[in-house]
Amino acid sequence: MLPYLLRRLGLAVITVWAITVVTFIILQLPPGDFVDAYVAQASAMGTAISAAEADALRHAYGLDQSLWVQYYKWLSHIVHGEFGQSFEYGRPVTEVIGDRLWLTILLSIGAIIVTWGLALPIGIYSAVRQYSIGDYIFTFIGFVGLAVPNFLLALIVMYVGLRVFNVSVGGLFSSDFQLAPWSWAKVWDLAQHLPVPMLILALAGTAQLVRIMRANLLDELRRPYVVTARARGLAERRVILKYPVRAALNPFASTIGYLLPYTVSGSVIISVVLSLPTVGPLLLHSLISQVMLLGSTIILMLGVLTVFGTLLSDLLLMWIDPRIRLGQLK
Repeated sequence: MLPYLLRRLGLAVITVWAITVVTFIILQLPPGDFVDAYVAQASAMGTAISAAEADALRHAYGLDQSLWVQYYKWLSHIVHGEFGQSFEYGRPVTEVIGDRLWLTILLSIGAIIVTWGLALPIGIYSAVRQYSIGDYIFTFIGFVGLAVPNFLLALIVMYVGLRVFNVSVGGLFSSDFQLAPWSWAKVWDLAQHLPVPMLILALAGTAQLVRIMRANLLDELRRPYVVTARARGLAERRVILKYPVRAALNPFASTIGYLLPYTVSGSVIISVVLSLPTVGPLLLHSLISQVMLLGSTIILMLGVLTVFGTLLSDLLLMWIDPRIRLGQLK
């Protein structure tokens, strides 16, 4: 088990380094840089910026150096826990992201918990009660969940909340707590606003995982060992939960690798629609404005979340399936 874990950790480190290279290259592909976007924006507002001033800005931000030097400096700062200075905001990237990062992580973890908490029992029920009325209902809801985009669902929820209940469901804080320092009152206000965006983020993933769990469990329930267990007189609940459900969890657990970054990247439009103070709108704005350090930090964070989610999936699979622990599953 230890050699397997060390090998996975080593591959994770190499993967994170590769992500830094790809992230830096991708953000350099669009023509121009932040100074060009800044000059164009200033010209649109009627402010002229001379070529000498533009060159001075490039020199101040290090944009006149070679790409290898820029990448080396960026990577060196990351190793020391510094993500550079945001050109547009004039502050360190860590300060610009600030509480948005923790709110994004909290929202993502909550959405994953809701996804698993709904998908696992519904998938088990649909497989055990195949072709029942409940199975048809959950299947219909699952297909609707897969077909309806999350941002459309967010718009519907906002409309219903405002039209029917006269309550605005946007944002994560009330107007009195948006700029207030952290306190127990602000935490309670956050807890009251979290359920709606968590449910919206979780529904599409829930619909997909219900289908995965149902299909996997149906396949396991037809295996000879299940028939043998029933023939020996074991209770139906024990027959289902002890082995088939555990075996069907393998593909289910492997979805964590993409669920973690999906709840961040997939929440960009939802965050804009619901006015959520997460890193999603920052990522969209940084890509449009070509704010390289801010955009690369957020993209790097998504890549690290993917690697961490994959590693977490591997650990869960080792716990669920003894064959992986013993190195018998290739």
